[in-house]
Amino acid sequence: MGLDADGEEFTALVVFVHLGTALSVLTIYRQEVGAMVYHFFASLRKPPGKWLPEYRRNKHFRKGILILATLVPTGIAFIFVKDLVEATFEEPRWVGGFLIVTAVLLTLTMLRKHPHGHMTMGRALLVGMAQSFAMLPGISRSGSTIAASLYLNVEREEAANFSFLMAIPVILAGALIEGKDLLDKGISSDKWLAILVSTIVAYFSGLVAIRLVLHFVRRGKLQYFAVYCVIAGGLALWLL
Repeated sequence: MGLDADGEEFTALVVFVHLGTALSVLTIYRQEVGAMVYHFFASLRKPPGKWLPEYRRNKHFRKGILILATLVPTGIAFIFVKDLVEATFEEPRWVGGFLIVTAVLLTLTMLRKHPHGHMTMGRALLVGMAQSFAMLPGISRSGSTIAASLYLNVEREEAANFSFLMAIPVILAGALIEGKDLLDKGISSDKWLAILVSTIVAYFSGLVAIRLVLHFVRRGKLQYFAVYCVIAGGLALWLL
């Protein structure tokens, strides 16, 4: 019933756990995602000359464009440093070190006590750059992107919501890339139950985690997560 530590079964596990996480985000933000998708394609059907006024007027279309913009620096980073990033996974101690880096990023948000701005194109590109660092083991994707938004003076709840929404295309794209070979190689039937259970656990864990993060972000208490990262990172450096 268990999965091998490597090979197609492990790849399948990663793919479906990511999909479970994406489904949890879609569940919580289903109305906003639906509005973004509808207004995005409705706006694109208009003449190109009206896209810029529509971007300024329509908040759903604007948010969709900004989320797509975050994919640019993330995609560039993936193309050029993918091999370097994969090399860090061969040394477990990197996880501990980068967990401590995540703790520092979260703690520094205390310096931005009352952010009040909104997401812009420039800020979205910078947050996309922050997201690219999450390819490293131990760097929290949501932690780094929320922290970057807060540094850039984006209002707390908007920063958290944007971070989770921008995860959807990244997770789905990553799952597609990781799983493209699975259709050809296939997975043994006795492994599917373990994969299904892992996906369900990832889904419900994602629901809880998103609610928890939103709770702490609204109250400016991300440093509580930093304590966990320091403890986990320190243990990893000591034991691995």
